[in-house]
Order: sequence, then C-alpha cells, then structure tokens
Amino acid sequence: MDAEVRRLWQPRVRRRAEQRAAAAGAVIVETRARFGFSSAAGSTDDPDMRRITQPLPPDRARELFEAHHAGTSERDLERIVAAGPHQAYFQESGTRAEDLDVVELTDVDYIDFDIQG
Repeated sequence: MDAEVRRLWQPRVRRRAEQRAAAAGAVIVETRARFGFSSAAGSTDDPDMRRITQPLPPDRARELFEAHHAGTSERDLERIVAAGPHQAYFQESGTRAEDLDVVELTDVDYIDFDIQG
C-alpha cells in the first residue's frame, strides 16, 4: 500500500512544485554550449562555448515541464531551453538584438536545472 500511495501522490506533488516554480520564474538553467543564431541578416554558429546561468521565463519553464511530461524529444527540449536565454540573455528582455529570430543550442557540453525557493 505504501508503494501505491507514493506512486499516486508523488507525481501530483512534483507537478504542483513545478507549476509554482515556473510561475515564480524560479527554474534556473545553467549550460555550457555553443549557440547558433538566426536573424533577418542571416544565420551563424558562434564558435565559442558560452557558459550561461539564467532563469527561464515563466512561459518557457511551463512549456519545458509540459513537453518533458509529454515525452518530447531531447532536441525539442533543447529548443525550448534555448528560447529562455534568447529572450533574457541575448535580447536582454527586449532591450537589444531585436532582429534576433532564433537561438539554438548547437553543441551542448552540459546542461543543469535547478529550482530556487
């Protein structure tokens, strides 16, 4: 009975914690990767490895959790993760690089997630 309670209860607790973390902007992504960029001027792959530690915007965190639970491919999860630094890091929340259309992780050395709070 104990195993059955955990099987049913833990996923609900985990989902609520994920929802609270996503809403609060408390999902932190740390990655070391190369990034590819696309804009109206064309596209490029940045040859440098960048280490970025950045909270995911709440909409991206929710999208990431939903995609993960739906069994989305690793490549598609990487696209969702790359959209967070796209908005927050590369565009500085809309204050620069306005014509930057897409940011992709092109060579992931590592990626780590943390939930703050």
